[in-house]
Amino acid sequence: MTEPDEIYTALHDEMGSVLIGKEELVEGMTIALLTRGHVLLEGVPGVAKTTVARLFARASGLGHNRVQLTPDVLPADITGTHIYRESTGEFELQRGPVFANLVVADEINRATPKTQSALLEAMQERQVTIDGETLALPEPFMLIATQNPIEMEGTFELPEAQRDRFQFKLTADLPTKTEGRELLDRFDTDPTLGPDRIEQVVTSEDLLDARETVAEVYVDGTVKEYILDVVSATHENPHVEYGASPRASLAFLNTAKARAAITGRDYVIPDDVKALIEPILVHRLVLSTDASLSDVSVADVLDTIAAETEPPGEDVAEPQAAVSDGGKQE
Repeated sequence: MTEPDEIYTALHDEMGSVLIGKEELVEGMTIALLTRGHVLLEGVPGVAKTTVARLFARASGLGHNRVQLTPDVLPADITGTHIYRESTGEFELQRGPVFANLVVADEINRATPKTQSALLEAMQERQVTIDGETLALPEPFMLIATQNPIEMEGTFELPEAQRDRFQFKLTADLPTKTEGRELLDRFDTDPTLGPDRIEQVVTSEDLLDARETVAEVYVDGTVKEYILDVVSATHENPHVEYGASPRASLAFLNTAKARAAITGRDYVIPDDVKALIEPILVHRLVLSTDASLSDVSVADVLDTIAAETEPPGEDVAEPQAAVSDGGKQE
C-alpha cells in the first residue's frame, strides 16, 4: 500500500471503528504526515484531542510518546540529557520522549516558553542538540500538540515563531446530537472501547513511499499564483498586523499536493488550496489592535480573503497531455 488515497482510506476506516466524526482531523493529520508537517490540535476539554492523536499513531504504526506539559516540565525532560552512572563512572545519554516517530505534546500552552522552545529545533531541523551533541530524530517525525482554548489561567501562549512551524491548526469540535447518540450507544455496548482496539494498517515504508508520490503531484502555474495571491492578501488586509510568511506559501504548495493525492488525483485544483486556507492561516495571522476593538476575528479575515481572492479556472489545473518525445509534459 503506497498510494496516498489508499493510505488515507485505511487510516480513516480503522480509526472510524473507535472514533465518531472527526473526519477533518483524520484528513488533516494524514496530509501533515505525508508532507513532513506538524499539527496544533485545539479544542475544549473532553472532545478526544489526545485520543485522536493516539488512534492516529496506532493506526499508522508509528512509534509514539506522549508528554503531559505543565509549568514544571524542563527542556531536558523533553529532549533528554546525560546522566551519571555510578556503576561505570561515566555519563550516559538518556534520550527524551521527543525521540519518537510521533510525539503528542499534550496541553503545550501549559509549558513555559523555555520548554516550548525546546521543540523548535526538532520541528524545523528534525534533530536535537544535547550538551553540544546533535542527534537526528527518527524518520518519519511528526509533532501533534494539543491545547485548550478556554482555560487560560497558568498558560503561556505560543509565540508567533513557533506557531508558524505548525503546518496546520485543527479544531476538535463538539459532537452533533446524532454523533453524541452514537457515542453513547457504542460505549453502552462496549465501555472499554479505546485506542487499544486499533490495529496498524500502514507501515513506515508505505508512508515514505507515499511521500514520494505526493511530491510528484502536478501544480499548474496559475494555481501557484493563486497561492501567492492568498498569502499576499494577508499582508494587504487592514485588520492584519503580521501576515503569513513564505513558510505558509510552501505549506499551501505541499499540502495541496497531498490533498489532491489522497483524493486520487495527480494534479492540484484551486479548491484544494481554498480548502486549506483556514487550517494553514488561522494560527499564523496577528491582528491589529483596531481589529480587536472592532470585534474582527481571524475567522472573519480569512472569510474575506477566501471570498475576495479570485481563483483560476479549474480547466487550467490539469497537467497538459504528454507529448511524443519521451512522454514529458509541456
